[in-house]
Amino acid sequence: MKHWKTMTAAFGLLAASAMTVQAADIVLRSSDTHPDGYPTVEAVKYLGELVKERSNGRIEIEVFHSAQLGQEKDTIEQTQFGVIDMNRVSLGPFNNIIEETQVPSLPYIFRSVDHMHKVMDGPIGQEILDAFSDHDLVGLVFYDAGSRSFYNRQKPVENMADLSGMKFRVMQSDLFVDMVNALGANATPMPYGEVYSSIQTGVIDGAENNWPSFESSGHFEVAGYYTLDEHLIVPEVLVMSKKSWDKLSAEDQALIRQAAKDSVPHMRKLWAEREAASEAKVREAGVKIVSDIDKTPFIEAMKPVYEKYVTSDKLKDLVARIQATE
Repeated sequence: MKHWKTMTAAFGLLAASAMTVQAADIVLRSSDTHPDGYPTVEAVKYLGELVKERSNGRIEIEVFHSAQLGQEKDTIEQTQFGVIDMNRVSLGPFNNIIEETQVPSLPYIFRSVDHMHKVMDGPIGQEILDAFSDHDLVGLVFYDAGSRSFYNRQKPVENMADLSGMKFRVMQSDLFVDMVNALGANATPMPYGEVYSSIQTGVIDGAENNWPSFESSGHFEVAGYYTLDEHLIVPEVLVMSKKSWDKLSAEDQALIRQAAKDSVPHMRKLWAEREAASEAKVREAGVKIVSDIDKTPFIEAMKPVYEKYVTSDKLKDLVARIQATE
């Protein structure tokens, strides 16, 4: 019933927008949970500008930011059904759907953001994008999401022992749940939009995310301690509904795919600027930042997580190839 209500609301928003956009032959609606101005939102807007220009105005992309069409789990289903045409989503919610997405979501799989770029911009990244096609989706490109670290309302976390017993929100992904539990904390899956009030009221102690999300969500207002353990460098993905994709000509498909690739450098520039601005704002607000931390115990604690999720020869090969990428 919840999914139908969400889908009905989405239909209403999309129908209303369709009446206001009449010039283009094709109008594609894209969803994002982040607020207006966020790098991923602006990247898809930029993609829309490229598509409109290169199609001579035949194709437009309208971006619905701030979870107007629902939280990520709901919008994934709507995109598979063709209710939503495009969707910028974190990889985490896909972990239980597309096994290949589990690998770039593994803790400490990437040595740095540059390492992640080399992997996801190359044949390994394309292989993972191709895996979406078996799930009524077309993987277009990967965007940045920075490094994810823990923040909480109680105390500075300076080592793994400090995490013991604390409740942290995670994305609705079994892998993320097991990661947090392996560190001795208690994982609580919940939608992104519920995190602020849950920290504020003590339902959870904290969450984990990057600088821009920590700042733009306002979570830094209720969680005064941020530990830069950088356990995850998980890219985000832009997908398109296969139902919507199949309605396009081969030429328009190629146009959109190329424009999506061309939006990536723009997104990364915006991301770097936003990350620096968000960090400055959080530090100015007086949040206690713990940056001097020994990551070795954290990495060693992930061995059972890898053993649980990296089971098939395909996934083991992906992990080996990522780790071998210089």
